[in-house]
Amino acid sequence: MRDDPRWALAMIRATVLEAAHPQIGAALIDNSTFVAHPWRRLRNTLVSLNRMFGADDHTRHREAARLNRLHARLSGTDAQHRPYDALDPGVRAWVVATLFDSAVTMCRLSGQPLEQRAMERLYAEFQAFLATLGDKAGHLPPTLHEFWPYFDRVVEEELENTEAMRIILYKLFDHLPAPPLLNGLPTLWAAGRTLAGPVVGAITVASLPEPFRRRAGLPEIPGARTLMQGAYLAAGLARFLPGGWIRAEGIADLLSLSPGSDDPRARTITALHDRVRRAGALIRLVSPLTTPPPDPAGEEDVQRGAEEFFRTVLDQTGDGCLDWPDLAAMARELAGRLDLDEPEETRLYNAYAEWWRELQSALDADDDGRVSAREYAVAVPSLAGPALIRVAEVLFDVTDKDGDGRIDADEYRALFRTAFRRDTDGGEGTYGRVAFVKDFLSFMSGRRRSTPYDPLLADA
Repeated sequence: MRDDPRWALAMIRATVLEAAHPQIGAALIDNSTFVAHPWRRLRNTLVSLNRMFGADDHTRHREAARLNRLHARLSGTDAQHRPYDALDPGVRAWVVATLFDSAVTMCRLSGQPLEQRAMERLYAEFQAFLATLGDKAGHLPPTLHEFWPYFDRVVEEELENTEAMRIILYKLFDHLPAPPLLNGLPTLWAAGRTLAGPVVGAITVASLPEPFRRRAGLPEIPGARTLMQGAYLAAGLARFLPGGWIRAEGIADLLSLSPGSDDPRARTITALHDRVRRAGALIRLVSPLTTPPPDPAGEEDVQRGAEEFFRTVLDQTGDGCLDWPDLAAMARELAGRLDLDEPEETRLYNAYAEWWRELQSALDADDDGRVSAREYAVAVPSLAGPALIRVAEVLFDVTDKDGDGRIDADEYRALFRTAFRRDTDGGEGTYGRVAFVKDFLSFMSGRRRSTPYDPLLADA
């Protein structure tokens, strides 16, 4: 069922129901990269689900341990000073409940409702998912018969019209950045997004439980239910396409693949990108968009470039400022790309935490606990301090698998999992420790943009 195309709609529905839970909504607002980097977040979610629901016990338990370490780092208080904790067993049970309910709903809306036995087997799979995470029995009702009253109670008593839910429904799709495949084609992407965004939002709202829609004041557009059922039916028919065409993780990989990489699929993607670019140019000829001419080079232009780097790379959560969750998101992404276990993952997080303390001391001029884009732009040279060097050294150590003091081409590709080509001074295609640290510092201080780190941390 993981590669069922109906999951595209069901996952959005499940995410909205998760975000409507006050604890989950607060954690998303404070820590998630779903606003600034939705495509990367989508791919990471699909990879995690495939690992957790796969047949390999070792992979499943290893992924569960990774998720537990990740959740252990997500806690705090929301805008109403209510605490949230990603390890709260009730919260984790609700996440699983939304996935199960959305799976059942997608089958019903597409005209193929699950039979009772199939539904019970599916529920047992989601219970096993929660058990693999180490949560004790009882946080999800033990039987399917008891699940539905539990689900209705949470919907009616605990869910709220949270900021995170509103962003997903009304802002995310309206401002969804282009996937790397379509970078450089703003007109074409904006045209498609303008049409698709409101449609996806209307379909999602129409699919939510009616008691919650009424209590949250979510408007249902006339005809939205018919549109919703048509969308689910169409997605259901897509299941009959040839095998491999609709593999969700493969599609996510394709969208995140940047033209120009040395991935074996890159030539095809580059050719497709060129054709799409020509189509975008034709659209611009038909509907020209004016762009302001660039300002003369100078100090102001340098600061504007620094602020752009702040927005695309440093501000991982997309809230307009730099604080610990942004750096934690970088550590999380790098740890995932490197597939780190303990203790290397903790070493990486600790190095980033030390860098955050160094940044606060150097850049937080107004002592508000955050770094603004302006504060960053004014003091860019302060970024490459000793703590950032330690971050680079941790990355080097975990990448140098054979311990020979150099990173060869295979190790370098393993670091980024995408094999993006880089400019090298020599012909060997290897890194020494000093060269690696220098390149990483150059990127993270905003001095160099055309490195493999761009698709790793800057692409959406």
